[in-house]
Amino acid sequence: MKLKPLADRVVLKSLESEETTKSGIVLPGSAKEKPQTAEVISVGPGGVVEGKEITMYVKPGDKVIYSKYAGTEIKLDGEEFIIVRQNDVLAVVE
Repeated sequence: MKLKPLADRVVLKSLESEETTKSGIVLPGSAKEKPQTAEVISVGPGGVVEGKEITMYVKPGDKVIYSKYAGTEIKLDGEEFIIVRQNDVLAVVE
């Protein structure tokens, strides 16, 4: 099944967070923070949203940083995705 976002929505797949700290300490699952970096899976068409013209600046394959508490988490075919508005994407990682 494929997700096709509407309007200014972006479908993201979280990138796995590190299992150990920089100093080598292994973190248990409960101590890990929710990752804020993700890969863009698909992008809506943009257009007029709430009376404003929206141009989509991200594209599938981009690595992005998004707001910590943004979006809706869904599970599809055993994989977890996050659907956010484009304005919840803070930066593209190059």
